[in-house]
Amino acid sequence: MFRFLEKLGVEEGTCVECGSRSPLISKHLRVCGQCIKKGRGMSIVEEIHAESRKRHSLPPKPPKDFNGVRCGLCVNDCRIPEGSRGYCGLRENVNGKLVHLARTPERGIAEWYHDPLPTNCVAEWCCPGGTGAGYPKYSHAKDGPEYGYKNLAVFYGACSYDCLFCQNWHFRENTKRMSPIITARDLASKVDEKTSCICYFGGDPTPQMPHAIKTSELALREAEGRILRICFESNGSMSHGMLKKAAELSLESGGCIKFDLKAWNENLNIALTGTSNIQTLKNFEWLAGFGDRRDPPFLVASTLLVPGYVDVEEVRALAKFIAGLDEEIPYSLLAFYPHYMMVDMPTTSRKQAEECLKVARRYLKRVRVGNIHLLS
Repeated sequence: MFRFLEKLGVEEGTCVECGSRSPLISKHLRVCGQCIKKGRGMSIVEEIHAESRKRHSLPPKPPKDFNGVRCGLCVNDCRIPEGSRGYCGLRENVNGKLVHLARTPERGIAEWYHDPLPTNCVAEWCCPGGTGAGYPKYSHAKDGPEYGYKNLAVFYGACSYDCLFCQNWHFRENTKRMSPIITARDLASKVDEKTSCICYFGGDPTPQMPHAIKTSELALREAEGRILRICFESNGSMSHGMLKKAAELSLESGGCIKFDLKAWNENLNIALTGTSNIQTLKNFEWLAGFGDRRDPPFLVASTLLVPGYVDVEEVRALAKFIAGLDEEIPYSLLAFYPHYMMVDMPTTSRKQAEECLKVARRYLKRVRVGNIHLLS
């Protein structure tokens, strides 16, 4: 396999901890997956994330000033010192008060567009918009995609993570500029009679959950009596209070909450995203017990198969975790494409995808591989 990668121009990386050489070691990260899982090279991990954040004038890590103002919206639990911003870049300590830089939480840094159904959504293979699941209460289609209808896609310009492989890393410039700004009321007005779902993603909706929740409430009020599903695609790091409000909206409307489970090993999650996955796993577990709606599924999981890092053992652990909650939860294994600070990495191999699919199916009943066109 390595010779094949060399032909594609993928060079070997070297792990500064164990000295191993492989095309499956990121030259930016400089530490192999196995060393990271053992907690080795974490100071190097911190350096690369600081570099990533500096590029976009964002704090190198979540501020933890004892005398700072606490945000509390996500796992980072920023305590922001005077004159500084929180990790997501949207909130600042001004004279001892937490100030939202978009002026109010009901003004969001976001872009939007209408996407004809079915879309390339992570849950397209099991949601009402892609399959007709939940007809007639939650879907216009009796059997198959909702052709003729559309999704209101809301792309948020901030994130609580710092994924080194982020395919949408340009959102950080929106955070930096604090634009474009749209109010919850204006965004809700983009829903028309042919809009059957709203999906919040990004970036990530986590830093702007108050805006997403307000938008959803306004849109549902105007759409009373017809189908309008509320969906969230997230890293799952939001506070429990925000998650509960989002879950209530999604469950009642027929939408779903899609968590991207980046890794099982906490050290690996920190290395790839700059942040712990403890809150995400707790939130996922809570969601699994919150809504017992199987048609359409309420909770969906996905994992990006990052070569050399998110391997079969990571998928095995995640699949066992999910199955321990409910073996019917849909799980997507997504093929990786090199982006941002892991642009030197190869795409996911077909062999890796097949091995991960096989092991996940030992525990879960609904598993698929997405982005198969990217497999090498």
